[in-house]
Amino acid sequence: MSNLDIIAAHYAASDRGDLAGMLAPLGPDTTWTEAAGFPYAGTYTGPEEVRDNVFGAIAKDWDGYTFTLGDLLDAGDTVIGLGTYQAKHRETGRSFTARVAHVWRFDGGKVTSFEQIVDSVPVVEAMENR
Repeated sequence: MSNLDIIAAHYAASDRGDLAGMLAPLGPDTTWTEAAGFPYAGTYTGPEEVRDNVFGAIAKDWDGYTFTLGDLLDAGDTVIGLGTYQAKHRETGRSFTARVAHVWRFDGGKVTSFEQIVDSVPVVEAMENR
């Protein structure tokens, strides 16, 4: 399976709501970085930390949180997913749409890191009580 195929399978699992499938490409030493300014900002190591600090937190705070993939780019040991996040905040009832890039890095066919680059302003604004 190519690096591109591995990430395509991750996004297909996301579309199905299959958390185990989403976490499957991550090893115990994989680092996952959510962008500064994003509500879940930080770097997490391994699938359990990603599950608890990213996907678990998102599921608690948002309804209908989706990532819509626009382009999936193969750059050898790097795969880039470009797309859009959308969701409705449970507490405020406000929705957002934000552009995002996911940078996946590989070594020997294994995911070594994930980095999110996102326009976090719409996300934060949807969470604010006004």
